[in-house]
Amino acid sequence: MSAQSDARPPALVEVHDLHKSFPGVDGPVPVLRGVSLALSAGETLALTGESGSGKSTLMHLIGGLDTADAGRITIGGADLTAMNDADRARLRRETVGFVFQQFNLIPSLDVAANIAFQARLAGRYDPDGARDLAKTLGLSDHLSKYPEQLSGGQQQRVAIARALASRPRVILADEPTGNLDAGTAEDVMNQMLALVEQTGAALLMVTHSENLATRMGRQLRLVAGRLA
Repeated sequence: MSAQSDARPPALVEVHDLHKSFPGVDGPVPVLRGVSLALSAGETLALTGESGSGKSTLMHLIGGLDTADAGRITIGGADLTAMNDADRARLRRETVGFVFQQFNLIPSLDVAANIAFQARLAGRYDPDGARDLAKTLGLSDHLSKYPEQLSGGQQQRVAIARALASRPRVILADEPTGNLDAGTAEDVMNQMLALVEQTGAALLMVTHSENLATRMGRQLRLVAGRLA
């Protein structure tokens, strides 16, 4: 096999020497202490670690929901850490899809509108694609319902469909199955990985589940703000 075929694909997401602290009673409390990682298009990465190890903080920084104290994050070559609030918001709309543990659906919108919401913001709403996503995720019969009328598993499927409907280059999933029973979690995970494979997006998932982590292409563990 040639050296070229062995080469790792170019990184879509690069995190270099990232530091983040939060205010504490006795001064700043370090949460991330020099984290570096890379993620290529089509790659899946599980981020594990104990509560308080910095997993969600790292996820929020990569997604542009917060800013780092030091270090660098690039997505598709764009330096996220050098952007202002407006530029970070635009990158989130155009490049990143989020799946949160708490679903974060909009209660006043039905399922169809929730799925379309992010894609419309990104200017990439495709009605046929949204319908295909809904069908794949078993939501076709629920499009006119509202979040409160759905089970937890159904709401999480809507959240996944919303994240994927805008065809993001990067999907960030923070404990996406944490509120689901084991069977539903496995089903949702199967569907999410299948859809990610179809779209070629990079997937970074925070999880406490070793079983789910082993489903991902790579695993990294955060311990006290550092990758172990």
